[in-house]
Amino acid sequence: MPKANPPTDTIHNALGVVARLREERAHKPAMAQAVSQIKSLQSRRFSGTYADVLRDPAYTAAAKFFLEELYADRDFADRDAQFSRVANTLQKLFPAALVTTACALAELHALTEQLDQAMAYEYLALTNDAHFSGSEATRYLTTWRKVEQQDKRRLQLQTVLTIGNDLARLTRTPGLRTLLKMMRRPANAAGMGMLQQFLESGFDTFATLAKQPGGANHFLHLIEQREGALIDMLFHAPFADAEAALHASLAPTCNKPAGDGNT
Repeated sequence: MPKANPPTDTIHNALGVVARLREERAHKPAMAQAVSQIKSLQSRRFSGTYADVLRDPAYTAAAKFFLEELYADRDFADRDAQFSRVANTLQKLFPAALVTTACALAELHALTEQLDQAMAYEYLALTNDAHFSGSEATRYLTTWRKVEQQDKRRLQLQTVLTIGNDLARLTRTPGLRTLLKMMRRPANAAGMGMLQQFLESGFDTFATLAKQPGGANHFLHLIEQREGALIDMLFHAPFADAEAALHASLAPTCNKPAGDGNT
């Protein structure tokens, strides 16, 4: 079996991909705008798909964590810069289990940026096509099917679930929450404040879920079921049916939960 990359290499490689994509967009304002539109639409779609979960007191915090940290339309440039600066010392400050989660987060970020940029190319082409007309749902679905990448879409979902399962498992580690709190000052001093914030927020979110019997498993199963069904629909359903379902799931921007920014 091939030897796995050390965490430092995994993080550097992933963030290198993201940096190259950002650099490409920096010289193409229209492309940057298209990426922003794609991300905003996807964040709205998540809000719509999980509107019931976001209103459920038992799962509101978990749904908001996923929306804001994994499905957000935020710019993570500051967090990426912190990651890049401290990748070499990550293993010295954080326990191995947390480093594994950080690696998965970096890989998810790179994969998401690659897919979003591929979508943006096609989305922009449709925007500039005088013969194309249709709603944003029509444009998004057409773009999705032009890009294809079924295997990468399923890997993206699996990585999201891996991060969720990692965080759920971490809550069962005795003394880890105390350790996280103790690490706050050295992590901030080392320039890892945003990573520290992500880990603490994720830990607390899943610790709250764990207070309900089967809470974390139920929530992650819900994500797996709905996102998996969405992927199947966008790729395989009759176009008109998929378009109608996607249109219905797009939450109005004004209804987005507080805390959203721009990915």
